[in-house]
Amino acid sequence: MNRLRQSLAALALGVSILHGVADAQTMFKVPLSPRIANYKISVTLDPVEKMLNGKETLTWRNTSTDRVGELQFHLYFNAFKNSESTFMKESGGVNRGFELAEGGWGWIDVTSLKTASGEDLTGLIQFIHPDDDNDKDQTVMRVPLSEPVLPGQTIQLDIAFTAKLPRVFARTGYYQNFFMVGQWFPKIGVYEAAGQRYATKGQWNCHQFHANTEFYADYGVYDVDMTVPKEYVVGATGLLSNVKDNGDGTKTITHHAEDVHDFAWTASPSYVDLSDQWKHVKIRVLMQPQRVHQAERYFQSVKAALEYFDQHVGKYPYPNVTVVDPAYGASGAGGMEYPTLITAGSMWGIGKFAKFAELVTVHEFGHQYWYGLVGSNEFEEAWMDEGINQYYETRIMDHAYGKKTATIEFPGFTAGDLEATRLGYTGMRNPKIAPTATLGWQFKQGGYGNLTYQKTAVFMTTLERLIGRAVMDTLMKTYFERWKFKHPSGKDFIAVVNEIVPKYHGNKFGKDLNWYFDQVLYGTDVCDYELSLIENKEVRTPQGLFDNNGKKVSFGSMKDSSKAAKLYESRVVARRTGEIKLPTSVLVHFDNGQEVREPWDGQSRWAEFKYTRPEKIVWATVDPDTTLVIDKNWNNNNKTTEPAVAPIWKYTIKFLFWFQNVLQLGGMIG
Repeated sequence: MNRLRQSLAALALGVSILHGVADAQTMFKVPLSPRIANYKISVTLDPVEKMLNGKETLTWRNTSTDRVGELQFHLYFNAFKNSESTFMKESGGVNRGFELAEGGWGWIDVTSLKTASGEDLTGLIQFIHPDDDNDKDQTVMRVPLSEPVLPGQTIQLDIAFTAKLPRVFARTGYYQNFFMVGQWFPKIGVYEAAGQRYATKGQWNCHQFHANTEFYADYGVYDVDMTVPKEYVVGATGLLSNVKDNGDGTKTITHHAEDVHDFAWTASPSYVDLSDQWKHVKIRVLMQPQRVHQAERYFQSVKAALEYFDQHVGKYPYPNVTVVDPAYGASGAGGMEYPTLITAGSMWGIGKFAKFAELVTVHEFGHQYWYGLVGSNEFEEAWMDEGINQYYETRIMDHAYGKKTATIEFPGFTAGDLEATRLGYTGMRNPKIAPTATLGWQFKQGGYGNLTYQKTAVFMTTLERLIGRAVMDTLMKTYFERWKFKHPSGKDFIAVVNEIVPKYHGNKFGKDLNWYFDQVLYGTDVCDYELSLIENKEVRTPQGLFDNNGKKVSFGSMKDSSKAAKLYESRVVARRTGEIKLPTSVLVHFDNGQEVREPWDGQSRWAEFKYTRPEKIVWATVDPDTTLVIDKNWNNNNKTTEPAVAPIWKYTIKFLFWFQNVLQLGGMIG
């Protein structure tokens, strides 16, 4: 019997690789996550009316010690219901540069909500707005229970819903016969027990749909039946487990996903379905027919990301990943992440000299780790998802495509991803606009993308260079293993930093690194170190008349002085013009080629280094190893006594800043 089971399992795996169909038994035999929220959903797509009709069975388990007397759900589609939703008020109907088309509204209605015993709770549904005073917002619903869910108990609910897909502009919706269906079903929030993240008492964490933030949910098992027109190609979270021809021009596709916290799917008759393999992972790419020639770019970048995360962070536990290439006219669906399914995108007329497709694919795949496997709360701490992910994007892109060529490789001009990312922060008009640790929807004056994505990547890179990449990798591996399939907070991440760094560096950085995060994460100050002065003064032998016991004595002569070996009193002055204080050093280069490196703790406003020697100082630089990537202005780090060269770098800065804004405003990265 065991041999038979092994043969059947091997056959099922083979079918999965060859045809994209896998039996549910090829998924995880031992649960990887707590499996708190589990869904069985059947949904039918009406491609003409752009409607979804669904039935959902939710099984939710109370893992706290509280008696939970109500449930809270996200109804994300109601963000697109009218101009009065919180999302529409915050965004103005524009998301990542894309605008809601006239009449392209979407919505979701819960038409029935009953317990497994048949108790009808539909009439008890209330819309709440936990984040603001907008009583018109309907993206969160509350359902009081007649009997609380006791600790360790489960509740099962049968939910019927109808939804109208919006015209796609903010990640989800339709364009002609292209459908990207994300955040589409009634999804239960996260019940946080006292002591979990920042909860001081048991409470629901179920935020409204905001313009700046994304999603937070518990892990579970999903079984989803999607009924679509027969000619449609479907991609979805998890593994394809069944295809049924309904005999009426439609088919039902069933997907099974384990230990994920969301489920998204896409459907279109236009997709060209392509596949490849990396170790145990099947890579599927759903391409638009006009762009099939770019498919290999997606495959290569997914493989590069899989390989890098496998070596430097941890194993990818799922058997597959699907990359969606959105239709023309549906670019607002691009650059988004869901468990085992990401949307990418490319641009007309760019070609391979600008690696848009690669960059977006690497970034969105990275979210399989930072949001997918480590389930932080992006509503409240977006830097833990977007910023840490952006940090790994720069590492992977620069590793795979070159430190100076990872984003732009054009004759006469190249640029790396870390360069572009750094300029996204340092090029800000007002980098002090808010702390990076601000709640996502409270970036009222802007700066959300620059501070959560770019600044976090920059201060993570600075941390890496301070402690060394090997220690950084150990730190991140520890964080990943400890918090995968859980919900960490910022303080949990910092606790891992404070645990790992002293093991390798002792008290070099103090008893902990709270001082670092207080500055770069919770503060608004900027870092700027400057090499402000180089001075060389020749030391001359004293000449002239000097008083000696009441007599004037002649000392030295011009002739003697001219014959003496020259000696110089030289000095270098470095300044801290910003408020952030970080350890650094100053490198001094003399005209005989010798160099002296001076350590500086960076605490004082300035530091002076003096020398008396036959050589003159030619140039000096503060932070010679560019450890302080967070330094806002690298142009003032160096000073020389030699003639200046043409300032070509200032034009490079302008171009990189433009490039970073194209990515951000062009909706390429989510």
